[in-house]
Amino acid sequence: MSLGIKNKKGLTRFLSIPTLISLSIAILFILFLATQFDLDWTKTWDNIRGLNPLHYGLGLILYYSSFVVRGFRWRMLVKTAGNHSDQSFSLPSIPRFSQLILLGWFVNSIAWLRMGDAYRAYTLTQESHMDMPSSLGTILAERVTDMVAILALILVGVAGYSSSSESSVVWKVFAAAIFMGAALGVILFVMRKFGTGIARKFPAAIESRYREFHDVTMRSLAQLPAATLLGLIGWLLETARLVLVVYSLDLSITWPLALVVSIGHAILSTVPTPGGVGAVEPGVTGLLVLGMDRSDALSVALTDRTITYLSILVFGGIAMLFWQASYKRRNM
Repeated sequence: MSLGIKNKKGLTRFLSIPTLISLSIAILFILFLATQFDLDWTKTWDNIRGLNPLHYGLGLILYYSSFVVRGFRWRMLVKTAGNHSDQSFSLPSIPRFSQLILLGWFVNSIAWLRMGDAYRAYTLTQESHMDMPSSLGTILAERVTDMVAILALILVGVAGYSSSSESSVVWKVFAAAIFMGAALGVILFVMRKFGTGIARKFPAAIESRYREFHDVTMRSLAQLPAATLLGLIGWLLETARLVLVVYSLDLSITWPLALVVSIGHAILSTVPTPGGVGAVEPGVTGLLVLGMDRSDALSVALTDRTITYLSILVFGGIAMLFWQASYKRRNM
């Protein structure tokens, strides 16, 4: 299965002219939004130029540590599904799973429509010989555990922030998280109650693929408590990254607001532009304004995006090249 992306030319296609044009349009959109705010650009750039490299470097380390935690969680879900499956497949190492997640985030950062999850499901089929429906099932289970963790953290963040301040914006983030969680819950309910019945109405080949996807998703969710705990750790690492970025600019932020902003970042990044570009930057700036002035907020948002977007382009691109090279060696 190629997913429209062949390994020999995968990186080249991702960096094709249409993709670069899309990125250029997204960047222009950011500039357009930035010009609509009354900003002290001198103060913003002074903040960025005064960046403390130690705090920034620690934030970068914590951010990439979250990939290891997520790699461990994904491996656990795949192992759980495999223990009760008739399929025979190998289980890559935790570092390999972490690399595959980084590949998915890289694809999300350079392609429209958030193709990264489909791509890393495909890479898992190449690494483990698991079939595509099963790979997608483990990723859906992973998304469920992520959403449970996000709802828990946003509840804590909103409660903590609201105890000392009041803002409708914070409640909008909470409402967005509730809506996404409810939508995912409806999908799982429909799958569990009606999925197999609906699948019987389709040709046998489609029914068989759906059943595998369904069964693997449900088996993986047997690890919901442990996987949710790992999800909490991953998101707390992301929140700590944001706090360190704020500190690196000699600014301050409360932990409840940092939780709200980091979850808001995650929600905004689901916008189907490359890496959520054009939505994350103004959205995160708007949330940070709840705790600092607009120019400081913009400096934090831009600095943070050098980690959550630009560094993904660099390290994810390197990971992509290494993965394609190893794939080619294995198939020579």
